[in-house]
Amino acid sequence: MRMLLNVKFPNTEFNAAIRDGSASKKMGQILDELKPEAAYFTEQHGQRTALLIVSLDDPSKIPMLAEPWFLTFNANVELRVVMTPEDLKRAGLEELGRKWAF
Repeated sequence: MRMLLNVKFPNTEFNAAIRDGSASKKMGQILDELKPEAAYFTEQHGQRTALLIVSLDDPSKIPMLAEPWFLTFNANVELRVVMTPEDLKRAGLEELGRKWAF
């Protein structure tokens, strides 16, 4: 299952990693381990943020996706199921609309 991993970095911890020169190395190690399908970096509500598309075939792997961010950067992590346009085409929206249109 394709998931959106939304990682928000607290400014204090991430600033410290930038200042001591460890941010890039730590980030690289986590990304190498998780092997995201895509990774984007932005800002959300004044915090540095990583948006990653990852594959999750078993819910027991959630800690593998989240713990590196928690433990390394004290980050906030959110996971959401996402679909590609092809996934949405297979969802059967028309049938669901007919079934649930009252």
